[in-house]
Amino acid sequence: MTLRLILIRHAKSSWDDPFSDDHARVLNARGIASAKAIGRWMRKNGYEPEEILCSDATRTHETADLIMAQLSTAPKLRLMKSLYHAAPDTLMDTIHRESVKTVALIGHNPGIGMFANGMVANAPDHARFSGYPTCATTVIDFDAESWSAVQRHTGECVDFIVPRDLIGTTGGTDR
Repeated sequence: MTLRLILIRHAKSSWDDPFSDDHARVLNARGIASAKAIGRWMRKNGYEPEEILCSDATRTHETADLIMAQLSTAPKLRLMKSLYHAAPDTLMDTIHRESVKTVALIGHNPGIGMFANGMVANAPDHARFSGYPTCATTVIDFDAESWSAVQRHTGECVDFIVPRDLIGTTGGTDR
């Protein structure tokens, strides 16, 4: 059986208020455009999760909502405090408890980027993969019967993209 994991770093957030609580930071205009573009890309390519596991930070929740609005079918959204700035081991423990076939996980760097790099057998040929910029998205397939059987460095990287590949550096348009 093939299991699919979609790993997404939250979209670009605002630093307008340097005294604001990190957990409560919202997306900026570029982040909003990027999350919508990633959602459209996911729908176009058939990368639609049954469930989204998401850090409960404002910027990750907003990223999830914007992506979900672009999908053809709304997945179940689970906001999880444990995913806020989670380490790769926490992310692995989280997916090991899943039961649906296609799961998306929206988190923060450095954890989400390290996790993506550690889950694939071979990294994609993309200059931005190792740095995992905001809204970077990796689609990884595993030949496994259950999520609890999934191990590091065994996933096939099906696709990887960053918003700049879709909308350039200007933020694009709201299509």
